[in-house]
Amino acid sequence: MKSRYKVTLAAVLLGGGIVAGSLMNNSVNGASSSGQPGTSDDPVVTKSYVDQKIAQAIKGGVSASSTNSKTTSSAAPTTNAPSNATTSGAPSTGKASAAVEQTEELKVVDVKPGQKLIAKVGAEFILRNGYAVVYSMDASGAIDITSGTEIVHNQAVEKNHLLSFPREGRGIQVKEGQKSGLVVMVRGGYTLQ
Repeated sequence: MKSRYKVTLAAVLLGGGIVAGSLMNNSVNGASSSGQPGTSDDPVVTKSYVDQKIAQAIKGGVSASSTNSKTTSSAAPTTNAPSNATTSGAPSTGKASAAVEQTEELKVVDVKPGQKLIAKVGAEFILRNGYAVVYSMDASGAIDITSGTEIVHNQAVEKNHLLSFPREGRGIQVKEGQKSGLVVMVRGGYTLQ
């Protein structure tokens, strides 16, 4: 008789648990939003829409279409400015300089021997080809983010390392004695002297 009592008690508890669980599930479903994802009550948004809204908030309410037109118009002078300086017959003594607008996209810049690639505040460089040293007018230099070290004036730059320039007036130049130039990927503002 004890086993029959145990079986009956187990069946009642199991049945009660199922009923209680289904009631709790209904209350949880009722607490959720009324719409399915993708409906007007709960719309699905794309990454580009979110990016546009974030850019709009950062720019202070400027619409994304006007932001894109500003980016396009500022990108055009950036590609022409260095080529004008090198094709105009300027000597490679570093006396001529070509300023480039600050952009958030990566640009590939060729630095000839005798020229200096001077960073604007917050610019980032990656040396892709050639032998370069850091140029700085003071004791500090660039931050090598890849290795977590600081590179001071006239210290060699390793290839494929991300360099950050926290202040203006610092940059990189071709290592003395090298006949080939540098290929540098640049994000941010810079001046080629």
